[in-house]
Amino acid sequence: MEKYLQQFKLSRFLVLGIDFWVIYFSFWLSHRLHFGSAGFLESHGYLFIVFCLVWWIVSGFSENIYRISRFRNYRRTLLDILVAFGFHVTLVFLCLAILGQAQVPLLYLGSLYAFALITISFGRLLLMVANKHYNSLDYGKSRKIVIVGAGQSGNALYDSFRLNNAISHQFLGFFDDAHQPTHPDLVKGGLADLPDYCLREGVDEIYFTLPMENQALIDELARFADDNFIYFRIVPALGRNVPENANVYFLDTIPVITVRKEPLEIVVNKLIKRTFDIFFSLFVILTIFPFVVPVIALIIKLSSRGPVFFTQMRPGKKNQLFKCYKFRTMRPNNQTELQATKHDPRITPIGRFLRKSNLDELPQFFNVLLGDMSVVGPRPNMVVQLEEYSKVIQQYKLRHFVSPGITGYAQVNGYRGETKQLHLMEKRVQYDVMYMENWSFMMDLKIIFLTVWNMVKGEKNAY
Repeated sequence: MEKYLQQFKLSRFLVLGIDFWVIYFSFWLSHRLHFGSAGFLESHGYLFIVFCLVWWIVSGFSENIYRISRFRNYRRTLLDILVAFGFHVTLVFLCLAILGQAQVPLLYLGSLYAFALITISFGRLLLMVANKHYNSLDYGKSRKIVIVGAGQSGNALYDSFRLNNAISHQFLGFFDDAHQPTHPDLVKGGLADLPDYCLREGVDEIYFTLPMENQALIDELARFADDNFIYFRIVPALGRNVPENANVYFLDTIPVITVRKEPLEIVVNKLIKRTFDIFFSLFVILTIFPFVVPVIALIIKLSSRGPVFFTQMRPGKKNQLFKCYKFRTMRPNNQTELQATKHDPRITPIGRFLRKSNLDELPQFFNVLLGDMSVVGPRPNMVVQLEEYSKVIQQYKLRHFVSPGITGYAQVNGYRGETKQLHLMEKRVQYDVMYMENWSFMMDLKIIFLTVWNMVKGEKNAY
C-alpha cells in the first residue's frame, strides 16, 4: 500500500481535478441542450453530479487512467478511457435502477456521456503531448538511450520504445555478452564496450535488463553512470517480483527501477520548480533590485577600484559551465579560484558585510531567470573544487544532477563558508544529495525561510 501511495504522483491529482471540471461542464452543456434554463438539473442536479463524479473516480482507478507519462501510449490510454466509461455507464444505470430513478432521460445521459468522452479523451491527448514536449526541452535534444541485455526483458523494453514513437528519445542499441539477439543489427557490442560508447555518443540513459542477481555488475554500471551524469534504470526480469522498497515508475506497462529517488525527474515537479524560480526571481528583480542594487553598486565603486560585479565560470547541472554573477566583495587579485577564508585580506570592508548578509548573491537571481540556477539547490562550487573533491568524495558528482541554487539544504544546516577539512565538504555533499532525493515544494519554501532567518540573525560561518 505504501509503495502504491508513493506512485500516486501529484500529476494524478491534477488530471483528476481536470476531469471533475470537464464532467461538470458536460452536465451543464447537456442540461442546457435538453432542459434550457430550468428542469432536471434544478430538481436532481448537484446530488446527481456528485454521484456520477464519485463513480468516475471508482471506475477511473479500476482502469488506471490518471497516469500521464511520456512513456504512455495514447492508444492504450484511449482504450482505458473507453473501458472506464463502459464501467461507469454500467454502474450508474444499475444504481439508478436500484434507487428508482429510471426516469432520467436517456437522451440526456447519452449526450452527457458523449460530451464527457470527447472532452476527456481530447484533454488526455493534449496533456500527453504537452508532457512529451516538455521532456523534449531538456537541453534542446532528445535523450539518447541504450539497453544492457538483449534477452526477453530487453526486447520487450525496445518494443515499448519503438511503439511509442512520439517519445522524444533516440534508441542507440543493445549491449550484451550472452544472448542471441532478436535484432542483431542493433547490438553495438558487449558489456566491456558500453562505457566508451556512452562517453563517445553522449548517452543520457542506461536501461539494465539482465538478471538482478549480478549485483557487482549493477554497482559498477551505476557508479559509472553517476560519475558521468547518465541516468541508470533497472528493468526487472519478466515474472520477477519488484523489491518492496524500490523506486518504481512504469514505461507503458513495464516496471522500471531507479537506483535512487528522483523527484525532480517527474515532469510536474520540474514544472512547479521552474515556474516558481521564474516568478520568484522576477519578483526580486522587479521589487528589490531597483532600490538595493544602485546603493550597493555605488558603495562598491567608492570603496575600492574594480568592477561592481564579479563573474566566474561555475559548473552547473551535469557539469555544464555557466557564468555565475555576484557583487564584487574582494579587491582585484589573481587568486579568484582560491576559496575565501576567515579574515581573508582580499575581502573589502563592504564585501565583508555583503558576504555576511548574503547580499553578494543577489545578482544570481539573473542566473535563475536565465535557467542556469535555481533559487534552491546545491551551491555552485568552483571548477578547482569540482576537480579536487570529485576524486575523493564518491557522491560529489551526484549533486550536479540538479541545477545549483542561490541557497541550499546544506547551507541552512550550517555547512557554508570555508571547507578547510574534507569531512566538512562530505557533510555538505551529504545534505545536497538528501535534498536531491527528498525534494518537495514545501522543502524549498522551508529552506528559503531559514535562509532569510539566518540573514537576520547572522551566521558564524558567513565570511
